[in-house]
Amino acid sequence: MTKITAIIPTLNEEIHISSAIKSVSFADEIIVIDSYSSDKTIAIAEKFNVKIIKRTFDDFSSQKNFAISQAKHSWIYILDADERVTPEVELEILKAVKNPKDFVGFYVKRRFYFFCKPVNFGGFQRDKVVRLFLKEHCTYNGFVHERIFTNGKLGFFRHKIDHFSYRNYDHYISKMNHYANIRAHELHQKGKKVTVFHLMIKPPARFFIHFVIRLGFLDGFSGFIFAKAQAYGVYSRYAKLRLLNQNNL
Repeated sequence: MTKITAIIPTLNEEIHISSAIKSVSFADEIIVIDSYSSDKTIAIAEKFNVKIIKRTFDDFSSQKNFAISQAKHSWIYILDADERVTPEVELEILKAVKNPKDFVGFYVKRRFYFFCKPVNFGGFQRDKVVRLFLKEHCTYNGFVHERIFTNGKLGFFRHKIDHFSYRNYDHYISKMNHYANIRAHELHQKGKKVTVFHLMIKPPARFFIHFVIRLGFLDGFSGFIFAKAQAYGVYSRYAKLRLLNQNNL
């Protein structure tokens, strides 16, 4: 039987780590790659039969690529700690590795939860990520919203995994600030300059895209809050970039 290594990147995920590990219990090897969590993430993970690797975080792609290099098996399933593999997707994973045909990886759709409620619009109706793949044919690239690059064909799973990305609004804004900071440094390194367009036009445009064009209004208040937070994330990114440019750090 073809074997699978599941990889879970973590940083202060004590709320999620137990459920995340249990949701990939079908894997033959589970690796938790931790960026030196200061909470109980590691203590909880140690209760399970998992391999724990501690590595200083530099960027999302490097963190995942390093964990992949430590995997025993060719088939890799990447699971963010706030995701859960559903029983339906588990069956699709096991079927895929037994008979992948000519695919080197597979997309899976995600059911996004915001304030513990499913969000169906605002762009999430198209949300999909590559989670299962052969490590010989795929690698990650990019600092924040890392992408996986392949040298072969990708298939699609029919069912969705659950994505509990944000516990509340404060947690969401905290994550947005974290991503904005990383993205700002990336843009600064590329010599990107900030204009009035970035600070005054792009944030409300992002709100309009998510709330109107991508039908976020159909999710009611949750859709409004999500679109507003997306706009804030764009503004925060360029505000931080402007400070970097001014200080020439």
